[in-house]
This record gives sequence, C-alpha cells and structure tokens, in this order.
Amino acid sequence: MPPATANSERQRIAVIGLGSIGGVVAGLLGAAKQHDIVACVRRPIERMTVERTEGATESPIPTLTDPSQAQPQDWVLLCTKVQDTASSGPWLQRLCGPKTRVAALQNGIAHAENLAPFVGGAVVIPAIVYYNGERLAPDRVRYRRGGEHDFAVADGADGQAFAALFEGTRLRTLLSRDFKTLAWRKLLVNAVGNPVSALTLRRNAVFLRDDVAALCLALLEEAVNVGRADGAQLAANEAAQTMARLTAIPPDAGSSMYFDRLAGRPLEIDALTGAVVEIAERHRVPTPLLRMLLTLARAASASSAPNGG
Repeated sequence: MPPATANSERQRIAVIGLGSIGGVVAGLLGAAKQHDIVACVRRPIERMTVERTEGATESPIPTLTDPSQAQPQDWVLLCTKVQDTASSGPWLQRLCGPKTRVAALQNGIAHAENLAPFVGGAVVIPAIVYYNGERLAPDRVRYRRGGEHDFAVADGADGQAFAALFEGTRLRTLLSRDFKTLAWRKLLVNAVGNPVSALTLRRNAVFLRDDVAALCLALLEEAVNVGRADGAQLAANEAAQTMARLTAIPPDAGSSMYFDRLAGRPLEIDALTGAVVEIAERHRVPTPLLRMLLTLARAASASSAPNGG
C-alpha cells in the first residue's frame, strides 16, 4: 500500500511530550487539520506556535494533564527523553489499545524492547528524527530542517502509515530497507556531538574548532567500529562523513543535551554514548575515548540533579 493511501482516514493522535521534538510534531500536525490531535502534558496550553524560516505556524492544541483522562488512540507519538519513558508509562497504558501504533520519536536504539512493558499489544515503530527543534517556551518551538527528510522509519506497512500521517505538512519521511544502518548513523552524531556540546556549553559552532573536530573524529572512529560489529553497513569513511554532518548543522543550533544542561536537567547520556559503550562491551570492541566521554557526561548529569554535587 503506497503512503498516499496507507492512512487515508482521519486519525486520532496523542503526542506525549511537547518539547523540542513533540512541539514541532503537534504544532504542524495541528495546523494541517487532517487528524484529531491531543497532547499529553504536565501543564495545559491553548495553542502551539512553530517558528520556521518561512514564517510561524500557530494552531490550537487540546491537552490532557492526567492519564485518567486518556482513551485509546489510533496513534501515540512518544516524544519524551529516553530516561522519561518509564514516567510516561501511565499515559501509554491508557492510550494504547490492540490497534494502536506507537511511534518512538526518541534518541537511541532498542525502542521496541524498552516500550514493551508499557504498550500491551500495540505495535512500536522506531523513528529517526532528523530536524533540529528548539523549545522556546511551553507553547512555542523553533524548527530547522536537518536535511531532505525529517524522519526515517523501516519500510513496510507500519512505516508507510507513519509517513502518511504527515501528508499536508512540511514534514517528510524516508522509508528505508536498512533502518539499522540509518539508526546507527544518527546514533553516531548524537553519541559524540551531544555530550561534547553539553560539556563545553557551546552550540554547534564548537565543532568548527580544529582541536574539537580532531577529538570528535577520534571518538567517531571508535563508535563506527562498534556499529560495524553490531551489523550496521557503515562506509569506510563513515567517521569523516559524520563529522561533515556535524559541521553542516547551523552553528547557532544547539543539541538537546546542550539545552538540558543549560536548564539543569539530567542528560540523556546513557541512551546515547552509554548505549554505544554497552554494545562495545558485548562485542569486545575497545572504546577508551568514548568511555572517558561517558564518565565526564555522567558526572555533569549528576551535578544537574536536585541533590547533585
């Protein structure tokens, strides 16, 4: 079934989390007015504004603030940080029915396994997010396109249905026959770029420094070796390609981990660099530089906790 007809009927869609990723999704889906959108949040808002280079888009967003208010949906778009998945469990349990599809718009890997305890019989669709989102206020986000596509999912009926959700919006989805390799390519960027920007407290301009670029390239070489051991079909010059993708991001853009550290929130380090190191241990691939980066980022994350030192 082609994407144009895979999801022709009006869908009921719940978005969990209105941060940098979820705010963009909810705002642009709401503006398209093709589906019924509800956001699951701690505090209600009346509308969501998405700032784009072409101009701002504003749309009303119905919100729920208590899982007891929720009912099963056709789709659940999970847009929280990975470390917040368990706290989203009550929402997922109320929103998921036997025919629900759950799209995990989260960093990292192994989303189907992580979500299994919370979604019952619902289908989990891991999605790679390529756009750069920045939360400006509870009801305002900034969207920057990160390339030709905004999402990538595995090609198949579920992936095609996901792509069809965004018809009528500016968000575009790549359907891939080799999703694992694409997931690793995104993980390479996040596992190195996010903690480096968070630790230096610099936006993406930091990667234009020669010394930082050299360090990142060495970190990426280690991570690429892990990805290959895990079955990803990575190119011979994958580390250099990844570094080029990092430096191509606008210098004034910031990573999610950078914004989390500025706000004093825990860092998503274990789902990113920690995942690479864990897989490296499984395959016995040495990663001394990545281990050092992980240790420093964990220490920075701990200092962001309410009782951190």
